[in-house]
Amino acid sequence: MSTVAESIVDALAQQGVTHIFGVVGDALNPLTDAIRRDGRIEWVGVRHEETAAFAAGAQAQLTGNLGVCAGTVGPGSIHLLNGLYDAKKSHAPVLAICGQVPTAELGSDYFQEVDNDALFRDVAEVATTITSVGQMPRALERTVNAAIARPGVAVLTIPGDIGGSKLPHGSAAPRFLPVAPTSIPGRVELRTTADALNGAKAVTLLVGIGARNARDEILQLAEQLSAPMLLTLKAKEGLEHDNPYQIGQTGLIGNPAAALALQTCDVLFMVGTDFPYSDFYPTGKTVIQLDAHGEHIGRRTDVDIALVGDSAAALRELRPLLDKQSSDGHLSHAQKEYQVWKDLQLRLADPAHDRKFLGRVRKHLDNPDELIRPEVVAAAIDRHADDDAIFTSDTGMSTVWLSRFVGMRGTRRLIGSFNLGSMANAMPQALGAQMLDRDRQVVAFCGDGGLMMLLGDLRTAVTYDLPVTLVVFDNGRLGMVKLEQEQGGLPEFGTVLDNPDIAAVAQAIGLEAHRVTKPEDLEAAVQQALASRKPVLLDVLTNPEEISVPPKPTVDQAWGFAIAKVKESLASRE
Repeated sequence: MSTVAESIVDALAQQGVTHIFGVVGDALNPLTDAIRRDGRIEWVGVRHEETAAFAAGAQAQLTGNLGVCAGTVGPGSIHLLNGLYDAKKSHAPVLAICGQVPTAELGSDYFQEVDNDALFRDVAEVATTITSVGQMPRALERTVNAAIARPGVAVLTIPGDIGGSKLPHGSAAPRFLPVAPTSIPGRVELRTTADALNGAKAVTLLVGIGARNARDEILQLAEQLSAPMLLTLKAKEGLEHDNPYQIGQTGLIGNPAAALALQTCDVLFMVGTDFPYSDFYPTGKTVIQLDAHGEHIGRRTDVDIALVGDSAAALRELRPLLDKQSSDGHLSHAQKEYQVWKDLQLRLADPAHDRKFLGRVRKHLDNPDELIRPEVVAAAIDRHADDDAIFTSDTGMSTVWLSRFVGMRGTRRLIGSFNLGSMANAMPQALGAQMLDRDRQVVAFCGDGGLMMLLGDLRTAVTYDLPVTLVVFDNGRLGMVKLEQEQGGLPEFGTVLDNPDIAAVAQAIGLEAHRVTKPEDLEAAVQQALASRKPVLLDVLTNPEEISVPPKPTVDQAWGFAIAKVKESLASRE
């Protein structure tokens, strides 16, 4: 006869769960003790529950399997929220197990009592509190199945006196959902789509992570239509390498070629993407959207033809209906523009850039202290990281540099807070990724602001001997906010960070750490860090004035930036 906690641990282990991330606490004691005695699931004790949720979400995104985190009564559960919202918006199947006050005290405003079902109502597909052993196993089935089916977040709350309670003899074992069957759009919709594509002179593809299992079909479609392909940031993984049709990203981290391909097409075909930035969609085009989630259709821009179904299956049905595009002018124009932009970017990634004529001129304007350009850092990591490395990235400028200078070749993987846009996600996600495979290289692109938010969990990497490589773009700024202020004509305010020597702090915590201040020292430092099989932090002092120019900068943005610089100059003289 098992307890409620034991039955949960057994069911999760059989589901393939290998880790549960959390912070122990009184209401979780029956659960953590069941984990200890069972032995199939490793309890990963983190220093902050937000780290636990990010780590569980990372595992769910990388494997497609259920990720699990836990927090105890009240504050412990509240701390999970940010990481759970990231999982929700990333469509990652995550179960959060939360402690609760004893059932007799529910509703009495007891010490640390929080109404978890209300607290998690927005973030969770299902939030359930077990108040009786009779609710098992259906309560567990309902929560886990909700996380798998959407996929998304589910929350199971267990009062401390329930977790250790015995289940009745002969209680059924939980049964979870199988993988959802593949769906295909209807024949009428496919025929309408083919007619629109066959009648177009210029088609542009906007491809997202929803097409990650349709690489062959996407490449064949682009070849057939002679269509340039814009990739969302999440779609870089699996679709960027060996792809002559891709021309980078659009949006805030985009490039002029992508903007051109959008503006000069007749038909925009969105495949597996819910790209959120409405301002970057073109107007006056025929728009086709293929997505497995019907609720995504038309959320960002007006859609003329809607296709609901699996990307690979749908494209296999669609392609025989399509003609071969007779002209490649639209594609070749976009490819040429993309190559010009790439060549300009590569100049900035050259470690010797500031020693060449144009570089010497530029550094007097934007890098008088001769700090390391962040483009150089990202490019060095790209050169030396393994072809099967997993990359994580903090929201902000570190994501810009990764998107532009790190190629997703081989079997590289990429995750970040690309839908929620949270700070402080890169390091916790790297911990979750590294727990899955200690022999696989995991590299986190950390902003200095983000890393300092959850600094305590550097020790988690040491405690569990996780050989993550944490690269800190240490520019002493909240860089993206600085850029936003200046583009709006505002002087920089509140973005300066008086950082300590982050490498020295990391060394005190127990990591191998190196501080890099000179461009000529960077290459060797990157190689050394990536070769280490211990937790290592690379603290690179980078130029805070480096500008990420939008793909089509407006006059207002340029004018705002000029005004901001004048204001900053005047303020510095006061």
